[in-house]
Amino acid sequence: MLLKNLFKLAVEKKASDLHLITGLKPLLRINGELDYIEEAKEISGKDMEQMIFGILNSEQKEKFLSTRELDIGYSIDNNRYRINLHFEKNNIGLVARVINDIMPSLDSIDMPKIIYNLLDLQQGLILLTGPTGCGKSTSLAAMVNYINENRFANIITLEDPIEFIFKSKKSVIKQRELGSDMLSFASGLKHALRQDPDIIMVGEMRDLETIATTITLAETGHLVLATLHTYSAAQTIDRIIDIFPPHQQSQIRMQLSMVLSGVISQRLLSDLRGGRVAAREIMINTPAVSNLIRENKIAQIKTVIETSSKEGMTSLDQSLQKLFKDKIISKEVAQINMVNPEVLEKFKLL
Repeated sequence: MLLKNLFKLAVEKKASDLHLITGLKPLLRINGELDYIEEAKEISGKDMEQMIFGILNSEQKEKFLSTRELDIGYSIDNNRYRINLHFEKNNIGLVARVINDIMPSLDSIDMPKIIYNLLDLQQGLILLTGPTGCGKSTSLAAMVNYINENRFANIITLEDPIEFIFKSKKSVIKQRELGSDMLSFASGLKHALRQDPDIIMVGEMRDLETIATTITLAETGHLVLATLHTYSAAQTIDRIIDIFPPHQQSQIRMQLSMVLSGVISQRLLSDLRGGRVAAREIMINTPAVSNLIRENKIAQIKTVIETSSKEGMTSLDQSLQKLFKDKIISKEVAQINMVNPEVLEKFKLL
């Protein structure tokens, strides 16, 4: 089966990912579950090389063979894919994330209304966190799309690779890709300051330099959207602070307490309709939260989130409990993902 046909099949079956592994049949991840494409044959090493090198230009091929890893964006038949190429047991492997051709909106992904308020801010730092495959890219695109439809602003995105293609509406959007448009997130962020931005979207805060520059940009009057691979608001704050040397951590706590607007930590779960739904923890940087960050009492943030629903906050457990009570997810799915699953014991699905 040709690579073009595999990509087409992934779109038709509404898969989130396509996996190609030498010696196995191709796999699709549909609604969170992996399954083989039974009608396809096992992929030989020769077949894999022909398929992979057929979509790479000479520069990409050279980089892949020298670094043994490559992330690229790829388009075919009006569909886009985020492709990771790698080696395993000295064989080439591919994982392609299918990017929806429909631009997501905040409404379509059920983003809480408090997030609309955060996106209307003129400056600050909004962090979107969660494990790989939790829908961060889709949520981030919906947030940028909301600003694009409602504000006349200069938006700069730094991505690896570019996923959703934005069309300028009310805003002007410049999308920069790692490798082709910039050498690193840190350098892209530094030069972004000279490009007169209003909003900056950082695909991922990967290292100390990128995190430090992101915080500085939020301090200097910009609204910054960024992602981290963390599971909760408290862990997010700890991760940011801990990446700095001990002698700088007090200063970073102070900076973060002032520039952080909110943290959205999400997970993507199987729902009862056979699809996927996001459960989200929402933390808003209220004076109480800001004070806990400054005083390094991060562990207490969880309690503040649980008791601050009037400010728009919700814990992951509260989000899961609501999804279960609304008959969107099963009790089993809710409990597996809850910190305190015993609170659901009193509920029964009718």
